[in-house]
Amino acid sequence: MQLLVEVSRRRTGSFLAAGAPQSTAARSSRAPGAARRDIILSDSVGDGGGNDVYRDEVLRAWESVDDSLDNLLRRLAGARASCFSSATIQQNLQLLLLIRDYQVNGHVAAKLDPLGLDGGTAATDEGRLDLGLYGFTEADLDREFFLGDVWRMPGEERARAVLTLRDVLGVLQRAYCGSVGYEYMHINDGDKRSWLRDRIEAAAGAEPGDAYGRERRLAMLEKLVWATRFESFAAAEYPTAKRYSLAGGESLIPAMEEMFSRAASLGVESVVVGMAHRGRLNFMVNVAGVPLSQVFRELSTGGLFMPVEVEGSEEETYAGTGEFYVLAGASRDRPTRGGGAGRSSLHLSVLANPSHLESVLPVVAGKTRAKQFYSGDGGRTRNMAVVVHGDGGFSGQGVVYETLNLGALPGYTAGGTVHIVVNNRIAFTTEPGAGRSSRYCTDVAKGLGAPVFHVNGDDPEAVVHVCELAAEWRQAFHSDVVVDLICYRRAGHNELDDPTFTQPVLCEVIKKHPSSVEIYEKKLLGTGQVTSEDVQMIHGRVDRILNEELAKSKSDEHLMANKRDYHWLSAQWAGMKSPDQVSRVRDTGVKPDVLRRVGPAITALPESLKPHRAVKEMFEQRRRAVTAERGEGIDWGFAEALAFATLLLEGYHVRLSGQDVQRGTFCHRHAVVHDQETRGESYCPLHHVVPDQNPEQFTVCNSLLSEYAALGFEIGYSMENPNSLVLWEAQFGDFANLAQVMIDQFLSCAEAKWLRQSGLVLLLPHGYDGLGPEHSSAYLERFLQMSDDNPFVIPEMEPTLCKQIQECNWQVVNLTTPANYFHALRRQIHREFRKPLIVMAPKNLLRHKDFRSSLSEFDEIQDHPGLDDEEGSRFKRLIPDHHKQVEKGINRFILCSGQVSRPVD
Repeated sequence: MQLLVEVSRRRTGSFLAAGAPQSTAARSSRAPGAARRDIILSDSVGDGGGNDVYRDEVLRAWESVDDSLDNLLRRLAGARASCFSSATIQQNLQLLLLIRDYQVNGHVAAKLDPLGLDGGTAATDEGRLDLGLYGFTEADLDREFFLGDVWRMPGEERARAVLTLRDVLGVLQRAYCGSVGYEYMHINDGDKRSWLRDRIEAAAGAEPGDAYGRERRLAMLEKLVWATRFESFAAAEYPTAKRYSLAGGESLIPAMEEMFSRAASLGVESVVVGMAHRGRLNFMVNVAGVPLSQVFRELSTGGLFMPVEVEGSEEETYAGTGEFYVLAGASRDRPTRGGGAGRSSLHLSVLANPSHLESVLPVVAGKTRAKQFYSGDGGRTRNMAVVVHGDGGFSGQGVVYETLNLGALPGYTAGGTVHIVVNNRIAFTTEPGAGRSSRYCTDVAKGLGAPVFHVNGDDPEAVVHVCELAAEWRQAFHSDVVVDLICYRRAGHNELDDPTFTQPVLCEVIKKHPSSVEIYEKKLLGTGQVTSEDVQMIHGRVDRILNEELAKSKSDEHLMANKRDYHWLSAQWAGMKSPDQVSRVRDTGVKPDVLRRVGPAITALPESLKPHRAVKEMFEQRRRAVTAERGEGIDWGFAEALAFATLLLEGYHVRLSGQDVQRGTFCHRHAVVHDQETRGESYCPLHHVVPDQNPEQFTVCNSLLSEYAALGFEIGYSMENPNSLVLWEAQFGDFANLAQVMIDQFLSCAEAKWLRQSGLVLLLPHGYDGLGPEHSSAYLERFLQMSDDNPFVIPEMEPTLCKQIQECNWQVVNLTTPANYFHALRRQIHREFRKPLIVMAPKNLLRHKDFRSSLSEFDEIQDHPGLDDEEGSRFKRLIPDHHKQVEKGINRFILCSGQVSRPVD
C-alpha cells in the first residue's frame, strides 16, 4: 500500500513555510514548488532494503521546512524500521497537518457571535478542522503520537515527545475556537508567527481563572457598569439627543482602559486616538476623562455649549454647534493601572472626527509621527496611535487601505497603529452581505500582513486580552494590528432612528438578549471571586456619581469654573492668536550675509557624487546666482530652497511630501540628487545647512500614489506643533480632487469647526500648459468659493490693525515672482497665528527667463527692491507696473497674477 501525504496551501495554508524561522541554508536549498508537493512513501520505508535511497531522497526534500520539523524528520531518516513504521510516519505527519489547520482556520469555528445567529461557521467550511479528513476517528483520541520538538503543550518548559490526540485537540480548541478567532498565519515573517503562536497557545494552557485576579476583575466590571449605565442614564435624561450609543458593544470601554495601562507599562507615554461616532461620548467620559457634567450640559442644549476662553483675549470665542459635542476632540493626561517598569499616567489626544467615515485615520498617523519627531522618539515606542472603526467603514472606505499602506514607508511610519473595529455587523441599515465581498470586514488588513483578532463582545475578559495582546504586538514589532470586536447595536444608527424598518427579526433577538454586564456579573458571581455585595456597591457608586454630575450640569456657576477645553492648550500652541486678536505683521526678509552663507551650502555637491549632467548644471547656475555681486536669476525652485534653508538655520522643522517631490514633477527642485553610477547613492543638500544637522529636521519624502491618505497624514502632522513648515505637493493640481474630503473636512473648516489651527501649505501645479485637461487646472475657483472672507466688508489695511487673513479660513495665492513665494513660505512661520496656504504653483514659469528674482528682493536692506517703505520686506500683495510712459489716458486697470502677467507684458 502507498501513503499519500498532500501538503497543500488549499487545506492548511503554507504548511511548509509556517512556524519557526528557517535557516539560511534551508532557505537557499528550497526547490521550486517545495511548499506544495506530494510525498509518496511505501509500506517498506525504513525496512533497510532497496527503498532506503528513495526514503532518503523524500526526507531530504523536507529540508526547507521549519527547523523544528526538520529536526524530527532528520531523526526519522536515521531511525530503524523497528522504531517507526510507515503508518506511524503517516499518522504523525497528519497530526501536524491538523495542528496547522487549527492555527490557520480555527477562527471559522470560534464562538464569535454574541447573538448566536451565525449557526456555526465551521460547517460551511468543508475540509477544515475535520478529524476524518486526516484519517482520525474518536477511537484515536487517547492514542499517543510522536511530535518531538515540533509542538509542545503550553506551560511545559520542554517539549514532550509523546502526546495524546485528546490533549492536543483540547489545547487547540481552547486556543483557536473559543471566544477569540485568530488570523495570523498569513504573516510572512516566521518570527512574528511564532511570537503570536506562543502567546495564543500558552494562554489556552492556563487554568481557568489564572488570567485575572479578583482586583482586576472588579476593575473591569466597574468599567463595564460605567459604560452600560452611562448609555441608559443618558437615554433616560436626554431621549431626543443623538449620542450614537455604544449599547451592545460596552466591552470596548474596559478593554481600552486595560490596553492603555498595558501600553504604559511597555513604555508608551502618549496615545493619539481617532474614533468614529459609535461609542465616542462613552469613551470620552469613561476613558478620556471628559467631565460628565460638561457632556450632560451639551446634551441638554442640543449641542450648543458655552464659548471657550482663549488666553490673552478679552472675549470668549470658538463656540461650536450641532453635533460638535459628539465629534469634538480632547487632550488630557489620565492615570493608568501601572505595573512593571512603565508609567503611571498617559497623555491622550483624541482627534476631532468628521462624519466622513475613516477620514481621521491618516490624520491620527500624521499627528503620531509628528509627536515622535518632536519628542525624539526615534524608536517609535513612546507615542502610539489607536483608531476605533466601524465595520462598514473599515471594509468600505478606500482611505483605510491607503493608510495601512503608509504604515511601513520610511517617511510615514508611526511604528504601527492599533485598530479596533466596533463590529455591529450592520452599517446604518446595510447588512454585511450587501456591504462587502469578503468574509470579514477586516480582511483588507491581511493584505498588508497585519494580524487580526476576532473576539466575542459578550466576553469582556477575552476582549481585554486581545486588546492587551495588540498593544504588546505593536510595541514588539512596530506594525499594525487589528482587533475585530464582534458585537451588536441595541438602538438604530442614532437614537432617533428606528432599526425595525429594515431589521425587525434582528431587533427582536437583541431585545431579548442580556447585556454584557449582566453576563459578566453572572460569570463572576459563579466563580466566587466576586460577591453580590461587590456588584451592588459598584452599581450604587456609579448611580450616585451620575446623579451628582447631572445636578452640576444644571449649575452655571459650576460650568463657568470648569469649562471643557476644546482649543489647543498644548504647550507648543501657547501664544497663538485667535481671529479676534490682532496679530503684529512681521517682516520675512533675511540678512544678505545669511543668504550668501546658506546659498553656497545648498548648492554644493560632494566631489565623490556623480550627478546627472543637467542637475549639475542647474546647481552651478544657482551657486553663481547667489554668489554674484548682483545676485540675479533666482528661479522658483531656488527661492523655495532658500526659504527652507533659512528656516532650518533658525531652528524650524521643514517637511515636504507628495508624489515625486524629491525631484519635482517638472524637474525644478532636485532636493535629492542621485549618483548616476552607483545605485542607491544620493545626497540631500538641505541636510547640511547647519553642522551635525538631524536629517529629519528637513524631511522630503516621495509619497505612495495616494492623495486622500497622504494629505490627511500631513494635516495631522501640521496640527502637532506650530513651529514647523509642513507642505504637501500634488503631482498635478487636478489630483487634489482625490483629497477633497480632507480639504473639506479638516482644512477649510479647521478653525471654525474643530477649533484647530494649521499652517499646512498645499502646492498645486496649475496652468493650461499642455498635457491635456486632466493635468491642467488646480480648480482655483473651488478654493475661492470655499474661502469665508466677507465680501461686504472692506478690510482694514493699516498694518497695526489688519486682521483680514486672521479672520479668513485660509489663504489662496497665485504667485508672480519667486521672491514672493519665498516670503509666502517664511510668512507661514513668522506670524502669531497659523492658516493653511493654498498655492497655485506655476508650471511653464518655473524656468521662464522673466520669472526670476534678484537676491535683493529677499533681504531687508533699505532701498533694495525687497524692502517697501510701507510694507517692509515681506510678501507683496501688489507688485506695481513701472511703465510710467503710458500713465496718461489709462481708462482700464487690469489686475493679474502668475503666468497671466507675462503674456500681458
